[in-house]
Amino acid sequence: MEFSSLFLPESDIFTWVVLPLLIFLARISDQTIGTLRLIFISKGQKMLAPLLGFFEVIIWLIAVGQIMKHLDNILCYVAYGGGFAMGNYIGMVVEEKLSLGNLLVRIIPKKDTSDLIAYLRENNFGVTSVPAEGSKGKVDIVFTIIKRKELEDVVAIINRFNPNAFYTIEDVKAINEGIFKQRRKKTIFDSFTLGLKKNK
Repeated sequence: MEFSSLFLPESDIFTWVVLPLLIFLARISDQTIGTLRLIFISKGQKMLAPLLGFFEVIIWLIAVGQIMKHLDNILCYVAYGGGFAMGNYIGMVVEEKLSLGNLLVRIIPKKDTSDLIAYLRENNFGVTSVPAEGSKGKVDIVFTIIKRKELEDVVAIINRFNPNAFYTIEDVKAINEGIFKQRRKKTIFDSFTLGLKKNK
């Protein structure tokens, strides 16, 4: 497909402005899709990843085809590289916004964990506690697997009960069974109840 066929006979404006811009946008699109494809592969999405791959390679072929037809246009190279970089960034931002997948949070608090564990369990987070030996003596290692969208809440809880706790966060590819926080849909009665509490 020739981008110039979409316009009037090729001009300097098309060659030095429109064409590089189209290549830039095409490269952003295919690299964003490519970044998301790799993320979906890592999460075991066997159907979605190949579908994204199809569109990614089609867009890439169109962009590369234009580069090969305009080898004397340095702006095309700049646009290609810029689109690649921007596509990576946008892909990661989109993935963060989608908040896909599950995470393992491993916590090694520096003080008593009973309040932290109790609070997590009260809020329907599945928690496993294992006694261990640290460099400064006995510690409890606390494990919980959460939805990625819940990470901010869990980190806030950790900082509330154990501000100096050491914790790590890892992606989880697959899970089986377990206890997970159920997000109930808000209703009009929730707003009414909240209003009553505030007026007390």
